[in-house]
Amino acid sequence: MRRIDEQFLETPFYGSRQMQRHLRHQGIAIGRGRVRRLMRKMGLMAIYQKLRTSQPHPEHKIYPYLLRGLAIKRPDQVWCADITLSWSGFVGQIGGAVKL
Repeated sequence: MRRIDEQFLETPFYGSRQMQRHLRHQGIAIGRGRVRRLMRKMGLMAIYQKLRTSQPHPEHKIYPYLLRGLAIKRPDQVWCADITLSWSGFVGQIGGAVKL
């Protein structure tokens, strides 16, 4: 635990895999599960940049929703189209594309 703590102070971005690899290079035979358990017991978590998948790029165009405020009162007043295609290897279908 002392060596894990010392190394974590130098490299706080090491997770259990890199810490296990570092300890093995030092000659300590230890498994990743044990390193993970000891790091959790000491309250150590690797510091890394979090994913920001929900934040749009500022240059991406935001398209307006054209049906907002429109009261749909009769059939065939509003239409939509779906262009989703899945490519398959079957011959005989339209060019190998199958509509989902």
